[in-house]
Amino acid sequence: MSRPAAARRAAEIAGRRGERLAGWWLRLKGWRILDRRVRTPAGEVDLVARRGNLISFVEVKTRKTAAELDWAIDQRRLARVAAAAEVLMPLYAGPGDDIRVDVILIAPGSRPRHIENALIG
Repeated sequence: MSRPAAARRAAEIAGRRGERLAGWWLRLKGWRILDRRVRTPAGEVDLVARRGNLISFVEVKTRKTAAELDWAIDQRRLARVAAAAEVLMPLYAGPGDDIRVDVILIAPGSRPRHIENALIG
């Protein structure tokens, strides 16, 4: 396996591990995970979660260090998640449900950082 392919594979494994940890973290906070890694033509949503009448489309970012997390998410990526969420809303949300886009940042040795309603403005 070439070095770039090996690095991509390692990043994929770390990302999946981070998504599992984020799902666990959300469940501890009272959320129910409705789906994982949902792909749409507009993009992918890592987790779809529900707590009461709130549906959250969650982007999970995993980095090697906590310092790298500050640069892990940007408006372009959030816009992609929001576009995918818009496609998925009819599948997961019903009348009276509130919708938001959240981000969970994961780094070894630190607690997950949950940014609620990350798509503002």
